[in-house]
Amino acid sequence: MSLLDELVAVTDRERVTDRPYDLHLHSGDAGLRTGHATIVVFPETTDEVVAVVRVAAKQGVPLVARGAGTGLASGAVPTEGGIVLTLTHMNEITEINVENGTAWVGPGVINLDLSRATTPHSLHFAPDPSSQQACTIGGNIANNSGGPHCLSEGSTVNHVLAVEMVTADGEVITLGSAAPDPIGLDLRSVVVGSEGTLGIVTRALVKLTPNPPQVRTLLCAFPTVEGAAGAVSGIIAAGVVPAALEMMDQGMLIAVENWLHAGFPTESAAALIAEVHCTTESADAEVDLIRRVAEDHGATEVRVARDEAEREIIWKGRKSAFGAIAQTAPNYYLHDTVVPRTKLVETVLELYQIAEDAGLVMMNVFHAGDGNLHPLIAFDAKDDVMAKRVHEAADKMVAACVAKGGVLSGEHGIGSEKRDLMGTVFTEYDLDAQARLKQVFDPDRILNPAKILPSGSRCFDYGGAPLPEGTWI
Repeated sequence: MSLLDELVAVTDRERVTDRPYDLHLHSGDAGLRTGHATIVVFPETTDEVVAVVRVAAKQGVPLVARGAGTGLASGAVPTEGGIVLTLTHMNEITEINVENGTAWVGPGVINLDLSRATTPHSLHFAPDPSSQQACTIGGNIANNSGGPHCLSEGSTVNHVLAVEMVTADGEVITLGSAAPDPIGLDLRSVVVGSEGTLGIVTRALVKLTPNPPQVRTLLCAFPTVEGAAGAVSGIIAAGVVPAALEMMDQGMLIAVENWLHAGFPTESAAALIAEVHCTTESADAEVDLIRRVAEDHGATEVRVARDEAEREIIWKGRKSAFGAIAQTAPNYYLHDTVVPRTKLVETVLELYQIAEDAGLVMMNVFHAGDGNLHPLIAFDAKDDVMAKRVHEAADKMVAACVAKGGVLSGEHGIGSEKRDLMGTVFTEYDLDAQARLKQVFDPDRILNPAKILPSGSRCFDYGGAPLPEGTWI
């Protein structure tokens, strides 16, 4: 029986496709790299995922799990062909437990839809990536995604209590529990951020966060990037950890303002969006502290949103920034490296210098509060010479961040985009340990191969002999 026939037999013909258009659509994500899917399947239940995984294991076909395709590190790109398992049909919120502040959700539930569903209970799901209106909870779990409002609350791993997962041999297991500190190894946190290389998450028990009694949003304009970056550390050093602390430079402010007309300070070199979630009694004090620190670092304007409408337009501008780049160039390339906040000023200036030396247009919009940089280079990917310069400059930017004590990713994941840079952060022993973990979960290497770990990460194969050159984990 052919692969197509086997997959149709365990699902149905309407949810299995090998049409060229569908294969093309599911062969890439929001990053620049593309692959080639052999077949695409849309399961609707855990049992169907089990059946598809067993077909893939029997035929030795690679299996790549996919959500909405908003990933930026080519993590859901089928680099070796095979089955793309698109989980968007598994989009049911099966339980909201208001008393416990939890919810069981399918991997295809859209991030923003979860918070909308829990709003009547004065609860929300804290991780809120910029792609919140489209990205799925399964994708958030795969990449340990963050978002602007994870500064004080933590990223996705801090908001996932348990996962139901299908293993590479088709077994259904549950990792974690509703208990805050379950007995045994914390395999739940191993799976969160593993990018579908260890198993297929089919349900998740997520933690819901109470809505704050007061929300205040500030927009602070600065004449220099150094002033804005310096204010970030200054605010937190002064004793306030905002719910969000975002930075946009002038190029990004102009791009967003040209589209949204939100009243952003386009004459400024940079702006900070600061938001505090607080009690009524502390609101004014926290706003005044942020205002004072911003002005001490040269802020020329500190604007406090007057109402919810103004707050929403500010955040719409921030979360639509990547889309606004289309006015400047048809493509963009970015990394999401993280550096210590104390190194933020010097790192940002070095990144600008790298872009200038390469003759590239770079804009910045990033989670400044936790040092999560998003240097974004706008260019035309059809220009091969330009594309080469872009990638060379991007590698230099990553190296600069690592040299400052940084890491490769804060929320986008490693995928294949940053896979070959793993050696800049991890030793060969570190990579071998990670490869051994992959081996335990996926001994036949069918789950999202050629992601995260570079070739040669596993020092020895299962029999003790070196793995062949070019073997992916």
